[in-house]
Amino acid sequence: MASNRQSDQQPSHTTAIQTLPTEVIHLMAAGEVIDSLAAVVRELAENALDAKATRIVVSVWLDQWRVRVVDNGVGIPLDDLHQAAVSHSTSKIRSSQDLWHVHSLGFRGEALHSLAQLADLEICSRCIDADGWHVKYSAEGEVEAIETVAIAPGTVVTVSDLFGHWTARRQTPPPTQQLRLIQSTIHHLALCHPQVTWQVQQGDRNWFSIGSGTTAQQILPQILRDVQPSDLQRVQVPLMQSSNSNAARALDLLMGLPDRCHRHRLDWVKVAINGRMVKCPELEQCIVSAFRHTLPRDRYPLCFVHLQVPPSEIDWNRHPAKAEIYLRSMSDWQQAIVEAIDQALRLGSVTLPDSAYATRVGHLIETADRKVTEGAGQYRASSSKPPKPDTDALSDSLASSLPPASLKAVAQVHNMYILAEHPAGVWLVEQHIAHERVLYEQLCQRWELVALDPPLILHQLSAAQLEQLQRLGISVEPFGEQLWAVRSAPEPLAPRSDCADALLELSLGGNLDAALVATACRTAIRNGTPLSLSDMQDLLDRWQQTRHPRTCPHGRPIYLPLAETSLSRFFRRHWVIGKSHGI
Repeated sequence: MASNRQSDQQPSHTTAIQTLPTEVIHLMAAGEVIDSLAAVVRELAENALDAKATRIVVSVWLDQWRVRVVDNGVGIPLDDLHQAAVSHSTSKIRSSQDLWHVHSLGFRGEALHSLAQLADLEICSRCIDADGWHVKYSAEGEVEAIETVAIAPGTVVTVSDLFGHWTARRQTPPPTQQLRLIQSTIHHLALCHPQVTWQVQQGDRNWFSIGSGTTAQQILPQILRDVQPSDLQRVQVPLMQSSNSNAARALDLLMGLPDRCHRHRLDWVKVAINGRMVKCPELEQCIVSAFRHTLPRDRYPLCFVHLQVPPSEIDWNRHPAKAEIYLRSMSDWQQAIVEAIDQALRLGSVTLPDSAYATRVGHLIETADRKVTEGAGQYRASSSKPPKPDTDALSDSLASSLPPASLKAVAQVHNMYILAEHPAGVWLVEQHIAHERVLYEQLCQRWELVALDPPLILHQLSAAQLEQLQRLGISVEPFGEQLWAVRSAPEPLAPRSDCADALLELSLGGNLDAALVATACRTAIRNGTPLSLSDMQDLLDRWQQTRHPRTCPHGRPIYLPLAETSLSRFFRRHWVIGKSHGI
């Protein structure tokens, strides 16, 4: 009986370790590379870019799980077409040493083979001065059928019935998210390769297009429609060659000026390396930190950094989609990015006219135009009015011809704004927040506590307030029932009559940096304070020398420029004199 009970407790079967079937292994490996329609677009588009394409057309049939990518690249020779979808077949590397000198977007030879396993794969391709060929591939990546075809030089790759034998993969992500991923993939590639024109279709209907340009500064406004080219600042930094490589290193920074554009979410801090967008938390966090106290509260920067890194300093084998990397000399790159952002935030890189600020006065100009049109005929503008100037071209020329912004104080408006003459127009500078920026950066360099004699007496401080003051280094001692004697204070606050109020404000929370901001704000010139011309000029001179002169530490814009070209338009200096007088 005992023997029978023991046998009853044993499992009815055992699970043995078994080798998976080859088709399952291949399917799993393919699924690491191709996990969505966006991954198909990414792999095929990268192949097109490697083929030196300048025009790429992407068509997506969501309900059919079908993608077609057409390019005008160099094409694929017939011999290569026979090997294109074979596992780990590639024309881009030859040996293990080549893995440390990768110059192309693709190099593993996995993409087309994975697509052949997961879908029906067809390629049409033609090289210049050669015949065109249409090839169909089997699930093993072998040629099933081949025939000549009449096409223009380039390549057409069609992937149909994706995940047809793996329907569970079609459930995630959902269709709408698939489309967003495809759009994001193409946006990223377009930023990294601005010389390429993109046309994207859903089925036979146009979805969106991106025109080519010389830099990402012409591409980003096509992606983010509320961003103008003049909202962006670009800085190129050629860096020293690395010690272990003869290859040059370079940094190309494109950022939204913090007084003109920023984001509600942390969704447009992008890093690209050698033509591919990557996830690099160390560099992304470095970018966000560099914009600290230049943006409004709960706003995030708009920034795209493209690094040219010697291939020997990158390991692309961290992620199947090559989205994550190992990068050597991380601290050097972080320092270079911070310095580039600091350079872009300075006023020396201002370009005028600024279309963003011209928009603010645009309503005024349009209203004047409307009144003139509706008024007497003799005041209507001549038909010989010149075309509107090319803002981008004019900005570029001014940027290269103007010295760093040199402002001359002219007057004070409402005891609040300093009216200043600029070589390319006039600026209005708010005196309080300009002075606040000056003081904040001074405090960052020298935060000093001085003794108070006699000490200040504060009432009814909570335990949290006491801890906060002590955290800031301020000396606080009990002085009686619910009384505390404060024996030190920040140097700018010590001589002020409202020092006690300022210390109470500092006790309410925040770190040292928040204390610096609060101190600068309280000690800055108040709006409504009259200033002499020399005082205004002194403030302008000191403000222009700050590291981040565009915004105050709270993120508010400090100045409003009005370009000479906008003044010319408003005062009709382009009119023909005779016609403007009714002659």
